[in-house]
Order: sequence, then structure tokens, then C-alpha cells
Amino acid sequence: MGRPIRFLLDGEVRELADIDPTLTVLNLLRYDLRRTGTKEGCAEGDCGACTVVLGELAAGKVRFRAVNACILFAPMLDGRALFTVESLKQDGALHPVQQAMVDHHGSQCGFCTPGFVMSLYAHQREGAATDSQSLKDALAGNLCRCTGYGPILAAGQAMGPDPESSEGLAAALRGIQPTEALQAAEKVTRYVAPLTLHDFAAAVAANPEATILAGGTDVGLWVTKQHRRLATVISLNEVAELRSIDDLGDTIRIGAGVRYADAAAVLVELHAEFGEMLRRLGGLQVRNLGTICGNIANGSPIGDMPPALIAAGATLVLRRGTEIRTIPLEDYFLAYGKQDQRPGEFVEAVIVPKIAKDRMFRIYKLSKRFDQDISAVCAGISIAVQDGRIAEARIAFGGMAATPTRASACEAALIGKAWTETTVRAGAEALAEDFQPISDMRASADYRLQAAKNLLIKAFLESSATIRVLETKAVGHG
Repeated sequence: MGRPIRFLLDGEVRELADIDPTLTVLNLLRYDLRRTGTKEGCAEGDCGACTVVLGELAAGKVRFRAVNACILFAPMLDGRALFTVESLKQDGALHPVQQAMVDHHGSQCGFCTPGFVMSLYAHQREGAATDSQSLKDALAGNLCRCTGYGPILAAGQAMGPDPESSEGLAAALRGIQPTEALQAAEKVTRYVAPLTLHDFAAAVAANPEATILAGGTDVGLWVTKQHRRLATVISLNEVAELRSIDDLGDTIRIGAGVRYADAAAVLVELHAEFGEMLRRLGGLQVRNLGTICGNIANGSPIGDMPPALIAAGATLVLRRGTEIRTIPLEDYFLAYGKQDQRPGEFVEAVIVPKIAKDRMFRIYKLSKRFDQDISAVCAGISIAVQDGRIAEARIAFGGMAATPTRASACEAALIGKAWTETTVRAGAEALAEDFQPISDMRASADYRLQAAKNLLIKAFLESSATIRVLETKAVGHG
């Protein structure tokens, strides 16, 4: 064990030493710190009963993030402030969020209530909007089996502005920022959190079999659900160079440490379709930890972002030591569980082209539940039309094959043809050449193929309707 893990709990510096680096914050709270207000519901980041709030410095100010304690490893607290439901007590009085929950009868059986309170607390401290839709998005990662959402939303609207100042907390956080890499080891697990990109790349090159940890929204489940013992974990969370978003002119470069919540505004600027996708990608707790590049690197065939990014023409930056190479994103996925990633290499960034305003661009997600559900089919569709003909088509699907994949036969059936429903329907039929989907618990093979066809046709009909409206307005009839 090197230096201890240092974090703030209720404003006091806490230190952890000689712990299992994959100990979850949930278990740390419940079994070591005896803070049992934080509940375990699913242990996989779905239900929100374990929601706690992290405070961390960003551009000199404190960002408050609701996160799932059940899949957050204790070393990830380093240099941050932790708030639990017990933190809200104010000289024996209820916090305004808690009082609003009482006043509006927002608690029924009570099991999920601490998680809802903490999500609302983070929302309040961030100064976020409290209209109904904003609150629904903030609470989508919290599930209540008593169906008490109406009173909880009413409590959110009544909780009022943040009554606390963050200046003292910011000063305290500055005092515990890491100045040397965190290294922890216990029994069979070794954990390293380098501070620079150079040191991170060197650590990965020296430990090619290591587990690279970003948000942990997947890796956490390896521990809590699969009960894996991870030999070496290398965290990229403290590498500032990997947390940057850079405007390169025609493209946007998103570093491997950029979380969904931090990339949302930039992606929405690229196209509004990304905003609707992100609203449904996990709950806010997942988006506050999960990273776009982590979603790519795990190679899941049902990851939500790869189809959209492939359709946008994204490229991937891979690094091994000081060696850097760039490949089209679609070429990264080779087979189920196999990516074009060499030993000691890692995903450093994804580069996304800016989408032309006259380009038809759509992202669709089909799932059994609207909020925070895994896709049955996910589509990214990007088509350029010039002089009434399809000049370029980039169409990608997730959930249709062992990897996120471009629909090459479909694209070939479209390019050069007139932009008509007949053409698009022929392209939709060509999807049967691109995919032979499987049946599983989320959808049957027949459903997946038919749904994929329908989504392409839907994109055409929506786009054509928009064009007709614009043309009508242009001639003075709208």
C-alpha cells in the first residue's frame, strides 16, 4: 500500500489504507462506516437505492454528481467529497430536500427513499431546473416499486434552491487533491491511478493484461455480479489529459476519461439526436460515471453510442506507450468480445466529425422500457442527398450482430439512387443481407430484422415530412 486514499465525508478528511481496491463504496458505507441509510437494491447500478453524491473540483468549482455506490470502487473517492443521506442532517432538523419529501408524502415503503433524496440533493446543489421534465430525467435512475413518482416529483419542485455555499468545500477539496499516483494492493488485487497520460500509458504497456478502469459502470458488475478477482486495475480517472474535449475545427475530440454527463452539451451541439439518445442511456448516476470511450472499449454489441458514432463517421485514437494510431470506429470491432486492440494498447480518444446541417441524421433506440434499459435494436443513420439523389450513406446497427456493424449491403442499395420511398424500402430489404440477428430475452430475430427495416423507413418518412414543411413555408403557405 502506498499513500492512503483521502476523501471528505461531511467535511472531514477520511483516510483509507490496506483495503481491497475493489471494495465498493456501498459496502464501505454499510459495513465499515455503519452508514446504513444507503441501501442495496440491485448491486448493478440500475435501481438507484444506493445513490450517494460525489463532490469534485472542476475548473475551480465543485460539481455535485449523483452516483451508484454499489459499483463505485472505494479508491475512486480519492480527492473527492462523499455525501450520504446521513450527511443531510442540520442540527437535528431535516434538510429542505427531506422536508419536501415529508410534506409531499414522497416516501411509501421507504426503502428507495434515501436514493431519491440524494438524487434530488445533487440536483439542488447543481442548481438544475426543477420543471417536471428535468426532474424526470434526473430521477430516471431511481426506481420506486411503490409507484410513488408523483409525490416525489412534487417534492423536487418544492425543495427550493441550494441553501449551502460551496466555497468552503472547494477549499477543502483543494487541500486533498492528489499530488502523487495512488497505489493500493491487498491480497490478489493491485490498483494504480496515475496522474499523467505518460505514466498511464507506461503502466498499461507494462501491464498488458490489466483491467483499465474508467467509470466502472461495467467493471463494477464484474465484481458485484460475476465475483471476479481482478489482478491489476489501472484507473484513468485522475489523468487530466484524458478528461478533455477539444474542438479541432471540423471535428470534436473526446478523451477517454470524458463522462457522458460532461460530453452531453457538446454532443447535442453536433446534433440534437444525441441529446435524445443520452436521455435514455442509463440513469443519470450511470452517465455521471460512465465514459463514451469506455462504452466503445468494452465492445458490447448492444452499446448505445457506437452505432450513432459510426454513422457520424467517428475515428478512434489508440495508444501504446508513445505510439499512436487512428482507425475508423467500425474497424475496431472484430468479433464478439474481440477488438482491434494490441497488448498494452488503450483507447485514448474518439474523434467525431461535425454533422452538416443539410445531412439527414437519426439515432433510434428500441428497448422494452423507455428509461435506462438495454437496447434490443439501436440504429445510427446518416444520409447525404444531393440533387435528389443519395450521395453518401452511413448506416450502423447495434443488437443486430456480434458487434456494432455498418450495413454495407443496405448502403450500396441506396447510394446513387433517387431519394424516394421506393429506394429506401429496397435498401431496407437489403438489411437481410447484412444481418442474421439472434433471438434472446430482449427480442426475437424476426423482430430485430423487421424493426431495423422499419427504422430506416421511419428515418425517410420523418426527413421527408420535415423537408415538405420547409418547402411549404418557403412558398408562403406555412
